[in-house]
Amino acid sequence: MLRLAMAATLALSLGVGKVAAHEFWISPEAYRWPADASLVADLRVGEEFRGVPQSFIPRNFVRFEILTSEGPLDVDGRLGDIPALSAETLPEGLAVIVHETTARALTWDEWDRFEAFAGHKGLGDVMAMHEARGLDRIDVREDYVRYAKSLVAIGHGRGQDSVVGLRTELVALANPYVDDLAGALPVQLLLDGEPRRMAQVEVFSRPAGGGEAELELFQTDGNGIVVLPVNSGMEYLVNAVTLEPMEPTDPDADAAGSEAEGPAEWRTLWASLTFEVPAPETTP
Repeated sequence: MLRLAMAATLALSLGVGKVAAHEFWISPEAYRWPADASLVADLRVGEEFRGVPQSFIPRNFVRFEILTSEGPLDVDGRLGDIPALSAETLPEGLAVIVHETTARALTWDEWDRFEAFAGHKGLGDVMAMHEARGLDRIDVREDYVRYAKSLVAIGHGRGQDSVVGLRTELVALANPYVDDLAGALPVQLLLDGEPRRMAQVEVFSRPAGGGEAELELFQTDGNGIVVLPVNSGMEYLVNAVTLEPMEPTDPDADAAGSEAEGPAEWRTLWASLTFEVPAPETTP
């Protein structure tokens, strides 16, 4: 695991405000709930761990569920609900909220912005990859899919995160609510069920309950694992992006609709994971 220095973080972050680098994450109203309480959570889109809540709109997602100690529960709601998730009493244990969006499309009308975005997210030499495919740099068409998870403790909060079958996902290899983390939480990044090696992982952290977020960049090891330094009383958003080529002959290359002019040339897959490391006084 390679931990990049904050100087590198800041260098990669230059011009973030000029690129479309918005994260998508699940934001519970609280990360620890009594067993007899309803679970409430927002879906958020934004930057630097600050974002706008999204409505419950079924056409915008293909999967939205809570994995509980007694099995999965589909998230239901009324069209336009904010918060997007409000679930009745859940069984005790670690609950994993899972959300997969439908594909959305956009067109990059300035090559420099697309290249800056790729650099910011650690997606490699996008110019070389683009030219190797014989593509021009005019109106680059991309679509994107978001895969979000959140770890919430219900009652005693015991249990473990696991692979839930998303195309890309982040899996916590320890339970932040009950395990002795000793200041570190290992997380594995997967793509199509396989470890994603030597990939950039972003970690936003802030005091539980709000405050300014800090960003650090990490790189997964040969097993797709990164060991994240964590502190009690902090909330975390872990994020990783994958870039893959799309061809006009792909059956889903134009599945995102008319936001982009023509079928997508590239697809980005966004994985996110949110959790909290409780302060000692809140540990049961």
